[in-house]
Amino acid sequence: MDIRALSSDADRRLAVPILQQLWTDKSPAEIMAWTAQEAYTLIGGFVDGELIAVAGVRIDDFLHHTRHAWLYDFVVDEPSRGEGYGTALLEYVEEWASSNECDVIGLASPLAKSQEHQYYTAREYDKWGYVLEKEL
Repeated sequence: MDIRALSSDADRRLAVPILQQLWTDKSPAEIMAWTAQEAYTLIGGFVDGELIAVAGVRIDDFLHHTRHAWLYDFVVDEPSRGEGYGTALLEYVEEWASSNECDVIGLASPLAKSQEHQYYTAREYDKWGYVLEKEL
């Protein structure tokens, strides 16, 4: 799999249908807007020239946490799941984060997604807390 940053508008448009598999309630315009944010990095995996996996990540420094990469979006196109492409992309993102001097990589996942939790814990991701939110 060829993996590279998706920084142009054309690249990001390619990612919209895949990201909509994760964010089913978001419009293409909303996805294009958040993937264009300066601190957000979109990374894509290609097989035979076709985009089949996408990761969206940003690096942050906060007083309450060490320098870290936060994985906001991670999805493999449904027909390509189970082929190892997600693992290859995740390893790339981890190496990218490390090369950008991050101490950890983290993500949030809905409680009901137990299969996804198993995927990440099998790759040495630790549960260390809860993400709590209140709708306003």
